[in-house]
Amino acid sequence: MKQLMRRRQQGMTFIGLMCILVLVGIVGYAGVRLLPVYLNYMKLARTMESAATEFKGEAPNLDGVRKSLDRHWAIEDITGIDQKDIEITKDDGGLTLHAVYDDAVPYIANVSLSVHFEKTVKVQ
Repeated sequence: MKQLMRRRQQGMTFIGLMCILVLVGIVGYAGVRLLPVYLNYMKLARTMESAATEFKGEAPNLDGVRKSLDRHWAIEDITGIDQKDIEITKDDGGLTLHAVYDDAVPYIANVSLSVHFEKTVKVQ
């Protein structure tokens, strides 16, 4: 009897395979929906870092950094946050650029995926 039961159990059933495929599909679809949001954040981080390297070693001023951000913003076409929303503070070592924003994308029906981003870059 035990030998007969063992011979019948040969692998995964079709329903089990479909459940696994549905779960992989749900996670994969979330990744596809979030990819543009993360690419936009990477453009923002690259823009802030390139504006900081332009003024590296100099005495940076607020207006120069702001104009550099404006130029990079026009080139990179960043969405989700405006260049005016980047907080620029002056401290004893130079300037600090700080951006904080949330971005949301629709997922399925009335469900959205929300992501919080925060980036700080020092200009010295």
